[in-house]
Amino acid sequence: MTNDRTLHIESEDRLMRWDIRTDVDNNSFDYFEKTLITDNGFREYDVRWIVGDEINPNGFFVMGRAYATLLQRDVGSKKSIVGHDFRSYSQELLRSFTLGMVASGAEVIDVGLALTPMVYYAQHHFNAPGGAQVTASHNENGWCGLKLANGLSSTLGPDGIKRLKEIVHSGDFSEDTGSYEIFDGLDEAYLNDIVGGKKLSNPPKVVVACGNGTPGRFVPDVLEALGCEVVRLDCDADWTFPRFNPNPEDVKFLHEISRVTLKEGAAIGIGIDGDGDRIGVVNEKGEEIYSDKLGLLLARWMSEKHPNRIVVTDVKSTGLFSSDPVLAANGYESILWKTGHSYIKAKVRETGAIAGFEKSGHWFLADPLGRGYDDAARSAALLLRMLDESGKSLSEMQTGLPKSWNSPTIGAYCPDDEKYDVVAEVTEQYRKDKEQGTVIAGKKIKDLITVNGVRFVLEDDSWGLVRASSNKPSLVLVAESVTSQDQLYAIMKHIQDRLEKGGRIGEYDQEMPEPK
Repeated sequence: MTNDRTLHIESEDRLMRWDIRTDVDNNSFDYFEKTLITDNGFREYDVRWIVGDEINPNGFFVMGRAYATLLQRDVGSKKSIVGHDFRSYSQELLRSFTLGMVASGAEVIDVGLALTPMVYYAQHHFNAPGGAQVTASHNENGWCGLKLANGLSSTLGPDGIKRLKEIVHSGDFSEDTGSYEIFDGLDEAYLNDIVGGKKLSNPPKVVVACGNGTPGRFVPDVLEALGCEVVRLDCDADWTFPRFNPNPEDVKFLHEISRVTLKEGAAIGIGIDGDGDRIGVVNEKGEEIYSDKLGLLLARWMSEKHPNRIVVTDVKSTGLFSSDPVLAANGYESILWKTGHSYIKAKVRETGAIAGFEKSGHWFLADPLGRGYDDAARSAALLLRMLDESGKSLSEMQTGLPKSWNSPTIGAYCPDDEKYDVVAEVTEQYRKDKEQGTVIAGKKIKDLITVNGVRFVLEDDSWGLVRASSNKPSLVLVAESVTSQDQLYAIMKHIQDRLEKGGRIGEYDQEMPEPK
């Protein structure tokens, strides 16, 4: 490293400068000779950019140097797994990232095309504290990013991302030379770890939808190894995602799974997100079941086998966990926590919880059911084992749950540099509503939960939520009514009217479905 903070690659007249540019023309010589990284990509618990506009391959090289440095100085290890999802540019970005890691002393094991939870599993398989997956998860095409580990079953949270950003901007990288090797045997080891040679007693017919993304390469094989008859929906590789963005919270995605589940007479339909850590489900009647409600069913089942434990849920999830009579009878405590895979994963570990559930479909299964990280294939296998053991259909099991009406997760465009201010303003408005006894959807506010955005709880335990998305320029809106469908729509309308009156949001990514 020279005094002008420049990386010398080959010669004095051909330099790849480490000093960060925030505006590089992606159709120019500079695109290959300069480093592009914009600060907005450093988000709460991972990093995501739009390729070409906000980061380039040189930027991923620098990110690799920074992550290898963080691993050695803060985690105390050089060893790291790396992998990438199925997008047209992910392999190229991983190669740049890996070169940066090796240039700063990391001992890299490359597992290639993989699901994010396969990288987490490989960390345990190789006892590697480091783990990096090049993925934009469920974000639309054009996005890229990294999910970064700081130990087994642990990923960087806000402090870790802040530290990573500081290293990137300081240019104070480790100068050791590392190593690189390829491991090609992960697929079989991962499948065997989930299935364990134990097929289902009465394997059902299952629709599996993968949105033409990474999971199509792996998840159907896992379910077939359980003995299931698998109907593959959009499991072929196509990185243009021609039909649906693989997002289990996207109503259009779920509707297509419902259609095919009914057509095929399947017992269940399962959708997997783009990097394989989230699950979305419809029952045999084609009815979508949000993942937080499924989590409650699973928690009840777990509580019979493993009493006196804790479950963690995110602020987007149903409020039924805290009042559920089955969980209470079996000594279960529920903790409401921040949305985000790093947050819930850490809370599960901190509290010794048996599981954590997010409405988005992240399920964190801990000992004795898993290792504490989110894995859609493992979640699907556990769900199928629950149904197999119960001898009931999913709709029959649902009838035992208390009734509530839930919205999908709705996103409203809001710039990254404004979204947290908007949430702060809305939080203050709801605080005043509580003080003044304002009636919302027929009820007054009895409580405000501000652990992550603002969740206002009404007198009948119905609620609405506004929070800033952690990985996109967006606000997140969710509501639940324990009284009626009409009240649910009234709560959501109140939130949307308030935001639109503020004049700082754009289009919604989806609307409330038509009332049934």
